[in-house]
Parts: sequence; structure tokens; C-alpha cells
Amino acid sequence: MFESVGKPRPIYRAMVQELERHNLGELHQRRDMLAKTFSDRGVTFAYSGEERPFPLDLLPRLLSAVEWDLVAKGISQRVRALEAFLNDIYGEGTVFDEGLIPRSVVFSSPNFVRAASGIVPINGARITVSGVDLIRDEVGVFRVLEDNVRIPSGVSYVIENRRAMTQHAGSLFSDYRVHPVDAYPGRLLAALRAAGSSSPDPVVVVLTPGVHNAAYFEHVLLARMMGAELVEGSDLVCRSNKVYMRTTHGERRVHAIYRRVDDEWLDPLHFRPDSMVGVPGLVNAVRAGNVAIANALGNGVADDKLVYTYVPSFIRYYLAEDPLLENVETYRLEDDDVRDDVLSNLDRYVVKPVDGSGGRGIVIGHQASAEELQATRNAILEAPRNWIAQRPVALSTLPTLTEGGIGSRHIDLRPFAVNDGESVWVLPGGLTRVAMEEGELVVNSSKGGGSKDTWIVDDRTAPLMKPPLIPVPAGAPIDRAAMAIRQNDPVTRAEDDQ
Repeated sequence: MFESVGKPRPIYRAMVQELERHNLGELHQRRDMLAKTFSDRGVTFAYSGEERPFPLDLLPRLLSAVEWDLVAKGISQRVRALEAFLNDIYGEGTVFDEGLIPRSVVFSSPNFVRAASGIVPINGARITVSGVDLIRDEVGVFRVLEDNVRIPSGVSYVIENRRAMTQHAGSLFSDYRVHPVDAYPGRLLAALRAAGSSSPDPVVVVLTPGVHNAAYFEHVLLARMMGAELVEGSDLVCRSNKVYMRTTHGERRVHAIYRRVDDEWLDPLHFRPDSMVGVPGLVNAVRAGNVAIANALGNGVADDKLVYTYVPSFIRYYLAEDPLLENVETYRLEDDDVRDDVLSNLDRYVVKPVDGSGGRGIVIGHQASAEELQATRNAILEAPRNWIAQRPVALSTLPTLTEGGIGSRHIDLRPFAVNDGESVWVLPGGLTRVAMEEGELVVNSSKGGGSKDTWIVDDRTAPLMKPPLIPVPAGAPIDRAAMAIRQNDPVTRAEDDQ
């Protein structure tokens, strides 16, 4: 927010002036109103086994439209390259013939799905939804921290953050021309309908593992905003390699499934036979071309953090372009010399499991104890393929409202992109995640992090826009009981206790 002490960056000047008009008590009052709105609407996240309102900081993050244009192009470029890579490894495998990545790296990935080989998406899009995590490095340059093309979550908080900020912090919008975020559900629905284009009028459903999933609120919100049915595995049945949805009016054919269920639970005939949230026969229906799954089976191999190190090469190979967004410097620990250097200086690196998510398993060398470093060293020696090392990056910070005042907290950014098979659209803003504890470097929601509303701001030559308003679909506000979101209702609390 500031260039130096007391000197805000130009884009933040109007906001700093607005904040100076309010004392700390008034800011806390607005923050509490935001929290109450989230509680009332069921905007929650499961943290340490408890449903909590997702923390939203009152102070938004601002990015200029000019800077965002480069970020959006970089995200689109990366998605297109990963799309080509996934089509290649589950198809002809030319990337191996060219020597860009060893077969062993791909086939040893825990997220490589052999059952996906030979399956060609109806509209050619394996990555319908993506969330590419970005950070700013020490000189202010955006870098890609990791890719998320399996089941990226968090876009519901982008939508709800804007709705709450518009309602309770509208005065902050008065001097800014902020790009709206309400186009996302329509874009997603159009992409899902394109994925199920085997029918002239495709039926789209959202497949959820159920109310106990940490992101269940998001499943409900997106289904409602798209006008799609929210279903569980027991609501679907496969017959003659077609998928049908059970309804009160009989069975109805389904053409596209936005799945929020991991691969291993999706079809008990091909994966885990004990899965109670999947649909028996689903993979065969997909292979027959009678239904589309978004995102596609096997996408998780592109999320593998060892595969991540090869993505700049994929961009050059498949797209004949230079990367617009660079990776964080990353080291492959299968190389003996690299591994020896990392293990000799483990306190100088950040070590991550290649299939980790939600910040789990990350070891930040300079913050780890001697016992943690030794345990990490042993784990690397036992299975080098399962780990990568990165240089520590001093994550950028933004002022964040805390109980004691406004303090500096580390942040990252997850932009969301939607691919309809013809083009990649990037939601203007994305989810800025913020570590709520001072000095904490892991910003993930599963580690207690919160978020900031992310504003993409036009320059002052553009016509002044009204504060963006999110249209509320029919039936809103969302019914907490219908959502089965566990809040302060004694009935739902009693069910949870069981």
C-alpha cells in the first residue's frame, strides 16, 4: 500500500484518505458487520473441525487494470500450455519423445490416472476451471507459486467478499472504478454447457461429496447462481453408458458434471470400491462421450509440484511463446548434486511435498526446529521424487485490520480462469488470501488464513462507475437450513454431534 513510510502508492491514495476519516473503533464496527453478514449467509470454511465464518479483512487489495492485463494474459497462457500438456500425456505423448519431461516424472505422479488415457473431452477442454496461485517477489514481480487445475476452490469467497464490501464499505468504492466479478457464474455455466455440447440443450449438475465437505458452501452457491441442480452421488445413476439424475418427476439425462469430488472417490468401479460419494459407471460414460466431467479425470498430474518445474518449457514447446509469468526458483531433488546441496543447507530452503495442498507438509527452513529439519531430511532421502525445494520468497504484505490496530500481513493471490474450449477468460480480481497471524507465511484457509476483496481498478480517465452490485438470484438470501450449513442452530449442532 505504501512506497515508503507515510507515502501511499498512487492507486491507494484515495483509500488512505478515506481510512483516515475513521477511528479504530469505527473500522472494527464495520469489520464486525462484515463477519455477521458472512455468518447470516453461511459463508463458512471448516477449520480444525469447526465451521467458522470465513475471515474477510476490511481493507481491500488494489491492482491497476494495466497491471492486471499482464497477469490475465499470463494466466491464460499457462492454462493453455497445461491444457496441451494434459492432452498430450493422455494421448500421443509427444512431450516424452521430445525429451521435455521424463516419462518417470509423469507416470510416478500420485495424481496420474491411467483410466483417463485416450479420453478426449467433448469440447477439447480438460481444464474448465483453474486457480493459479501467484505471489509478488522482493522486487514486486508476480510469480507463479503453484497450479490448481484439479478442483480449485475459493471463487465463492470472491463473489461474497464483493457483495459484503459493497453493502458495508460502499464509501471506499466512491473514488474507484472497480471491475465487477458477477460475470463468473454465467461464464462457468456457458463453459459447462459447451463441455456437454453432445446435446443441443445440455443439462448441467454440480456434484458434491456432501454437507461435511469444507467447501460445501461454494458448491451450493455456484449451483444456485448457475441455476444448476446440486447433486450427490446417490442422485445419479449410469445406464447404457449414459448418466441420469433422479428427480421427483423421474429420471433426467445429464450431459455435464461440474464435479467437486476427487478422482479416487468418483467411480467405485474404477477407483476406490468403498466410495459412497461417487457414481458407478461414470468413467465408462465419459469414455463413451455421453457425459462431460469438469475438470477432467487425471488433471491432478498438472498440479504435481515436480511437474510445475517443467511448465515454462511446456509454454515454449506447445505455444512457441516465452512465459509471461515466471515460476519461483525451484529445485528437483531427484538430481543427486542438487539434493546434496539442499540437504546440506536445508534451513535456507522451503521444502514442499509434490502432492500437498492447503499448506500441509510445507517446511520453511529458517522457521523449522532442528527436529523438523532432520525429519524432513530423512523423508527426502527416503523418497526424493516426493519433494521439491524452493528459495524462500519474502511474500508481499498489505495492511490488515487486527484487534490491536492495522498491521502488516503476508498475502498471495489466486486468480480464477474459465476455459470453454475456445478461449480462456480470467475473472478480474481473484482471491487475495491473507495470513491473519503476524509473521505467518502460509496463507491458506486450512491454516486459519482469511481473505481480502481484490479490486481491479481502471485509471482516472475512465468514466466513474457505481459501486459494483452482485445480482441476487431468485430465492436469495440463501436458506441456511436448505444448505445444511452448520451454524448456531441447535438442530444442526445436534446432527453434527452425532
